[in-house]
Amino acid sequence: MQDSLFDDLAPVPAAVKPTAKVAAGTAAKSGTAGGAKVQPAAPRETQRALAGTLPPSVRMGTSSWFFPGWKGLVWDGDYAQSVLSKHGLAAYAQHPLLRTVSLDRTFYRPISASQFAAYAAQVPDDFRFVVKAPSLVSAAMVRGEDGRGQQPNPAFLDPVLAVEQFVQPALDGLGHKLGALVFQLSPLPGPMLARLPELLERLRTMLRALPVLKPLAPDGVIAVEVRNPEFLTTAFAEVLRESGATYCLGLHAKMPPVGEQLPMLRALWPGPMVCRWSLHRRHGAYGYENAKASYAPFDRIVDEDAESREVLARVIVATAAAGHTVYLTVNNKAEGSAPLSVEALARAVAEKLG
Repeated sequence: MQDSLFDDLAPVPAAVKPTAKVAAGTAAKSGTAGGAKVQPAAPRETQRALAGTLPPSVRMGTSSWFFPGWKGLVWDGDYAQSVLSKHGLAAYAQHPLLRTVSLDRTFYRPISASQFAAYAAQVPDDFRFVVKAPSLVSAAMVRGEDGRGQQPNPAFLDPVLAVEQFVQPALDGLGHKLGALVFQLSPLPGPMLARLPELLERLRTMLRALPVLKPLAPDGVIAVEVRNPEFLTTAFAEVLRESGATYCLGLHAKMPPVGEQLPMLRALWPGPMVCRWSLHRRHGAYGYENAKASYAPFDRIVDEDAESREVLARVIVATAAAGHTVYLTVNNKAEGSAPLSVEALARAVAEKLG
């Protein structure tokens, strides 16, 4: 489990409210300030120039950062996965094109404001985080060790838990570095899908209970990603719009191609773009392990997805031109190497900007 890789992340003491001073001290203790344990790869001048062509509101990055195969792409040399998990974020954030990252470990269990603050202390002031909601509130089913749903999750879309275990700790710990908080709703079983209107009302109730992000996180966005195409309806868009949330484009084989999801963004326009590019469609709806085996060590693009890249570049340019923020994170399993996918997408955006 990804979460176990971060167990010794130095937290801010629980009794202390995370402040800039405390967070800076945390970074020093964890080896991310001063004598850093992980050094970044030297950026190419072409990467710096490319980054300079992108609008400041466009933030692209990867899903997590702990991959040894990124040697020469993000890291300057060989590092163990456990070292990168705990000490690689500061080096990652020095890459000129990586201006956000998805904190995926939060899906497995909630983390505290102090732990969020420890992450925030390791990145520049203009870096932003995309954070996945805990499965505690985003998973419809309680799952066993094999990943199969065993029984309905009684805490699914619980508004109190969503605030106390996710949104408020992220807001308190990340502050203005909070970017997008993503509720990725796990695939729903047939009986739940049959009661979709009832489920949408539960979603509306939860979203309306969430604290306003803007005072502490001016760039903050609440987004909802789904893994059932049945959600792609006018009723779903209305729930998001009325709750001040947006739709997260999910590039995954369980969903239609990205171009077929764009009506959801049009229904919510004008507004930000949040996107998680998770898995190449060739691997199918349950192909994570196959993609992992095919693409490891994630140091090159294996299956280029030019069609998705073209659509994403077009939407990114339109969103930025309208003055809205873009948060887009890429998984290694999208094309083979997330940092290289980001760079290729950045070139596609730059070309459209002229």
